[in-house]
Amino acid sequence: MSDKFNPGLIFLGCIDGTHVRILSPGSPAERDYVNRKNFHSINVQVTCDSRGLITSINAAWPGAAHDAHVFRSSAIGTYLDRHHRSLENGVLLGDSGYPCRTFLLTPYLNATNAVQERYNDSHNKTRCCIERLFGVWKRRFHILHAEIRLKPEKCSNVIIARAVLHNLAKLWGEPEVLPEDELRYVETPAYIGHQDGRGIRDHIANNYFDR
Repeated sequence: MSDKFNPGLIFLGCIDGTHVRILSPGSPAERDYVNRKNFHSINVQVTCDSRGLITSINAAWPGAAHDAHVFRSSAIGTYLDRHHRSLENGVLLGDSGYPCRTFLLTPYLNATNAVQERYNDSHNKTRCCIERLFGVWKRRFHILHAEIRLKPEKCSNVIIARAVLHNLAKLWGEPEVLPEDELRYVETPAYIGHQDGRGIRDHIANNYFDR
């Protein structure tokens, strides 16, 4: 078995948030833009596929917004909540800052056995594709790593434009600093049970990480 989280599921991709530093907006809502690291930012939600392409982006929320709230309010979060029916519709991988859902699998906070530990290890190794993406993206466009000195609404436009340019560069084969990995897939056994995130997670852990 590969050490990656690739057990034949329809892999919708990985999701995470990253903070892009901005100039203080100097308005009554200024504190909303101060994140937990105590600087002004936009909390940018991104999903990516295994190739490192950005498949969705939400750059509308101030830095103090929690990742889980941004996801619930986003177009992709709303769509999956309304339309996702089973594992056959695919899954996203997110870190422990997100709730475990049928369509969004997170790590076990406190793994209690070897199966859960292997699941967590594989989940982490697969989800690092979005960490690589953030590294490539911010190195490619230094403004995302420095500070955008515009009003928040214009900052959002700049961030989204850089996402489009990143995808074009990726599709055109422009060189990157960080290497890419490939995912291999195997057949997925059917899941029969209550449709809740923890049940789905246990099903996957017990079927793919029990040896």
